[in-house]
Formats: sequence, structure tokens, C-alpha cells
Amino acid sequence: MSTFDERETAFENKFAHDEEMQFKAVARRNKLVGIWAADLLGKSGAEADAYALEVVKADFEEAGHDDVVRKLSADLTGRADEAAIRAKMDELLLIAKAQILNEA
Repeated sequence: MSTFDERETAFENKFAHDEEMQFKAVARRNKLVGIWAADLLGKSGAEADAYALEVVKADFEEAGHDDVVRKLSADLTGRADEAAIRAKMDELLLIAKAQILNEA
């Protein structure tokens, strides 16, 4: 195998790893934002966990995170607006990434 082939394989492996880490971080973020929203809705315990799972599943409806924002906006009417939801998602993505890095 040539040096070029080895470099190409290394870049492909890094890309795959980075994509996997981003997927995990977004899924973790969605869970965390689901728990945050559940708290705003007065849910706790198993009910909050179930709601957080609904938020995670909502992200698979379409590409991007607008599907999650739409779900949360509908569920949190009168409790949080779209700007607050997006800000919380950005904040929790940083926390999710840090959690994943600490686990590795």
C-alpha cells in the first residue's frame, strides 16, 4: 500500500469517526433538551425520560434539527419561544460534546 493510499484511508477513518461523534453528540443534545423541556412541562422521572426519548425520535423525521425545534415549539407554547429553544439546543450541544469526550 502506498503512502497516498495510507493517507486516504486515514482521512476516511477520521471522517467516519468525526461523523459518528457528531451523531452521538446531537442525539445526546436532543435527550438533554428533551429533559429540559420535560421539566418546563412539569414532567419528572420516567415520564420525563419518555418525553426526552420522543424528542430524540423527532430528530429522525427530516434532515437537520428543525423537526426537533418544531416539536418543542408546539409542546412548549407559552413556556419557551423558538429563539429560547434554539439557544438551549446550542448550549446543550456543547455540554453533550463535552460529556462524550469525557466518556471516551
